[in-house]
Amino acid sequence: MLRVIAGKARGTKLQSRPGLATRPTGDRVKEALFNILGPAIVGSSFLDLYAGSGAIGIEALSRGAGDVVWVDASPACTAQIRANLKKTGLSGEEVYTNDVFRALTQLERRGRDFDFIFLDPPYDHGLVRKTLEHPATLNVLKRHGIIIAEASKKEEAPIDVSKLCLKREQPYGDTVLLFYHLRGS
Repeated sequence: MLRVIAGKARGTKLQSRPGLATRPTGDRVKEALFNILGPAIVGSSFLDLYAGSGAIGIEALSRGAGDVVWVDASPACTAQIRANLKKTGLSGEEVYTNDVFRALTQLERRGRDFDFIFLDPPYDHGLVRKTLEHPATLNVLKRHGIIIAEASKKEEAPIDVSKLCLKREQPYGDTVLLFYHLRGS
């Protein structure tokens, strides 16, 4: 069961697209992520890439994030995100049906920047590295922002990518959360 763990929409059940195309982040991993981020989430700007059901961004919004943007290439997923948002009654969101790399470039052109960027691409396709290496990724991250990547433990975590460095690695079963900061921040 997919649900909002804490905050204004606590306990709200969310829906995910059926099948293997999406892999929602489990409650244990989601709870650990938000325990690590702690009160810094309140009032923050949050970008949820490869958003799937939107559960991570919805959790951020429920816990007090000021601004959340979801990006997923699948129209079915973005429709599901909108349905889940409606169910929670939360507001202050933007949902984009777009390729992540095009969306990053568009957000950069619009001058958008974020305190937190969460990415949960399909496992074992090298998309964590590719997304971290995309030039617009750095330009939409605030100076002291954090990029969090959810990946398979089997996927090699890049230590240094572009101007980013891996600061923390948290394993949970077959999943690992990778926390990246700008070098020198």
